[in-house]
Amino acid sequence: MSSIFERLSPSQVEQVKAAGRRVTLPEGWSPIGERTAADKAYILLSGEVSVRKGGQEVARLGEGELFGEQAIVNHTLRTASIVALTPLELLHFTSESFERLVADVPGLRDAIDASAAERLGEG
Repeated sequence: MSSIFERLSPSQVEQVKAAGRRVTLPEGWSPIGERTAADKAYILLSGEVSVRKGGQEVARLGEGELFGEQAIVNHTLRTASIVALTPLELLHFTSESFERLVADVPGLRDAIDASAAERLGEG
């Protein structure tokens, strides 16, 4: 999987980074739970997470990858849980700040769609 930042210009990357709030989470924590409200999204700055559906791992994500965004852009409940496999450094976005960012940063929606297609094996 590729970093969301690879799909954006340097100025767009700075705009995205400035809009997020840096947070750290310990190994074992779950920042997103399956079947919960779409109230936040994250970009993984360092560490690795497990994507789990029904308790079964379906993918792993690493540095530069975005998660939690699909439920926000599609206005749905979460389809998976995210569990930290290592200590994490993240950029946190509220659903409101993320939607504003998508509207304000040209190309971000395309980068999100390309990232989702890549996850599904379409990209």
